[in-house]
Amino acid sequence: MNMSAPISRPQQLDADACYRAIMAKDARFDGRFFVCVSSTGIYCRPVCPARVPKRQHCSFVPSAAAAEAAGFRSCLRCRPETAPGTPAWAGTAATVSRALRLIEDGALDEGRLEDLAARLGIGERQLRRLFLAHVGAGPQAVAANRRLLTAKHLISDTSMPLADVAFAAGYQSLRRFNDAIRQAYGVAPGGIRRISEKRAGGAIRIRLGYRPPFDFDAILAYLSSRALPGVEHIGAHRYSRSFELDGVKGCLTVTPCATGHALEARITPLDVAPGSLPVRAIAARLRRLFDLDAEPGAIAAAFADDALIGPRIARAPGLRVPGAFNGFELAVRAVLGQQISVKGATTIAGRIIARLGTPLADKTEGITHFFPTPDTLSRADLSGLGLTGARIATLTSLASAVAAGTLDFTPRESLDAKLDELTALPGIGAWTAHYIALRALGEPDAFPASDLGLRKAAGGGTPIPTAALDALSQSWRPWRGYAAIALWTL
Repeated sequence: MNMSAPISRPQQLDADACYRAIMAKDARFDGRFFVCVSSTGIYCRPVCPARVPKRQHCSFVPSAAAAEAAGFRSCLRCRPETAPGTPAWAGTAATVSRALRLIEDGALDEGRLEDLAARLGIGERQLRRLFLAHVGAGPQAVAANRRLLTAKHLISDTSMPLADVAFAAGYQSLRRFNDAIRQAYGVAPGGIRRISEKRAGGAIRIRLGYRPPFDFDAILAYLSSRALPGVEHIGAHRYSRSFELDGVKGCLTVTPCATGHALEARITPLDVAPGSLPVRAIAARLRRLFDLDAEPGAIAAAFADDALIGPRIARAPGLRVPGAFNGFELAVRAVLGQQISVKGATTIAGRIIARLGTPLADKTEGITHFFPTPDTLSRADLSGLGLTGARIATLTSLASAVAAGTLDFTPRESLDAKLDELTALPGIGAWTAHYIALRALGEPDAFPASDLGLRKAAGGGTPIPTAALDALSQSWRPWRGYAAIALWTL
């Protein structure tokens, strides 16, 4: 395998190419495979700063969960818990990608595997087979590994009480937490904390790794004109916002880490103890917001020979799709943006937040409110805000569906299934559904072909027909969402 080529599917790992990657400590491969060292019983990231082990002692697996399942312990130096997440794949592995999203959100912390499989429209046995083929471990093993790595991250990088760490990471009891840490690291949780150097004061700091290149400022530039007034604030190399998640309110700020390929999120709870924070859910949402699990090499390679998209991506290495921290907020913003300018939609969003959002007691850095809840918006009087009657009806219908639990912003068994679910709501057509799927759900192949800006960009300034753009986009699968961002912004 050529070292510049992406490892497109884990079951195709080339051991010699993987070894060359760890010899070079190539950050492009970080999170795409892990090396298991038989002489130490440890597994590491490709970028581990430790001395590279001999080739005969190395084997390679596609995920940290696979390494754990094979009996290897996590390296305390390169810290696999800070590696970029598993990238999305095409074909049947798209189901795995959606399942990983749901597992990251805690679907198997208390839920059953059969319920997860049903959510994805397949049977348990088929889900297990797909996971073994694409991740190297079963769904339950992956869920256990995510709990373990989250716990390790919080032990090492925060001063949260260990009991709070256990529950924040998704463990249902302290005994299971202690047993898992001892088995994985050969030391009790308190022992790991004693050898850790970092502390976060009164806030929780989490490190979010990515594969370079990554243009953080380009994402901030895209978000700046679309930021929700009073809820989000874009500053110099900084993203800030308020949040209300699982009954917990707080604020967070994201900035680039001083070293390494990572962002740092500083999370400050406003009305609860830090241990009550849904840390895993917050981290997962931030990863989607900044598209941190993308494989820029694979995406660039997919468009290299395309005359329309290739040159654009070549000018902006590491292109990402700006996502959303909260799917409901993004859906409301998408409805407001129907057939009006970005600036106009942002203005109306600010009016809604000012009227219906809950004010913060301490207003800092442009953050003044929490976004109104679906229940609040579903019952609100939206007259006098600059909305048409049809738009008010759509917002009310959307908010009511989310409040009632008949609509959420988690993946379905396919992109088409989610689009059908969204377009079943009155006032939500194909453009809005694709936009929501692209940014709120992180569906890499969502593509609003009817968008005027996309049609103009594809036609060199003269809009081409929607059908023509849709036909043109077929060669861009499964990365049509990245093509959309390239056409919109480059």
